[in-house]
Amino acid sequence: MTILLYQTDSYIKEFDASIVDLELSLHAVALDRTAFFPGGGGQPADRGWLEIDGRVLPVIQVKRDGAQVWHVIAGALPELGSRVTGRLDWDYRYRLMRTHTALHILCGVVWRDYGALVTGGNMEPLRGRMDFEFETLRQELVREIEERVNAEVMAGREVRVRLLPREEAFRIPDLIRTKINLLPPQITEVRLVEIVGLDLQADGGTHVANTREVGHIRVVDYKSKGRINKRIEIELGD
Repeated sequence: MTILLYQTDSYIKEFDASIVDLELSLHAVALDRTAFFPGGGGQPADRGWLEIDGRVLPVIQVKRDGAQVWHVIAGALPELGSRVTGRLDWDYRYRLMRTHTALHILCGVVWRDYGALVTGGNMEPLRGRMDFEFETLRQELVREIEERVNAEVMAGREVRVRLLPREEAFRIPDLIRTKINLLPPQITEVRLVEIVGLDLQADGGTHVANTREVGHIRVVDYKSKGRINKRIEIELGD
């Protein structure tokens, strides 16, 4: 079982670990602990490097398989039991953290002010989209949403993370903001991400610690994806 360092501290850029398993078909290693996010919930997996005995091996893909996280590497596979130092591509990760929190701000505003559920979402560094259950979405409403979202950014709201047993977490009203509950039944512990005073969601991704870190959010497009399914696309500045 890989200890997931990113679950409790998204700001870990470098860590030490041991190789506990090898997967020759994937050309991958599993570590006893990792700060690499393996992707999920619309957030791409991290990139970076593993340093082993002076060799620097690029991590080109990260995958989670049950309790294990596999790091697909370029270069010769090291030996089982080797000690490694992992380093994230921090610029890439931090942009995704800002983007992910921006989408939670958007979700929080739309739920609080308009009562619309999320029907889908995706992101890349500094750009993302979210689909909502809106029957109509006009330019005036989109601009109003953009203003309210940026007001929450400037409010400097703290972003907190905690882990709760599944049964306890699901007693929280409106915890699941998606149209369909995407949490598999085998997950017994739920990770909560809270933007204090605005939003609380079950979420496995990485986030900044304060909404001010997100920076200005610009709505760059909106479109209809069905009768009651409307898409809002956002972009962040550098």
